[in-house]
Amino acid sequence: MRSIAVVLLLGLAGQAWGEACVVHSQGSQVDVKVCQQNRSIPANLFRNGFCAPQLQGQKVEVSFVAQCPAGAFGECRNARVSGTPYQQDIHYYGVASDARYLKPACEQQSKGVWMAR
Repeated sequence: MRSIAVVLLLGLAGQAWGEACVVHSQGSQVDVKVCQQNRSIPANLFRNGFCAPQLQGQKVEVSFVAQCPAGAFGECRNARVSGTPYQQDIHYYGVASDARYLKPACEQQSKGVWMAR
């Protein structure tokens, strides 16, 4: 009976809780790394839509992780996805001075809360 309970719990662990994707895009003068931590987006839509950017002229690598890694210089917490009821946390890595653009976008467009790291 115990093994059935463990299997059921492991199956639930794959749900949207604790699901994130790291998106690293590189182009001629662009090198951006962000991590999107799912809060309320349906798992299939998160994996196949939100974590599948189409960035023309850029090499894009996406990896799925349980939670966003440490080392972000800022986070847009509870970012609303435009035109939807969905929320996610977006972690930013790389050039910390980009926060001057990202913070207002987070607060005004995404209605999120900016957290400097």
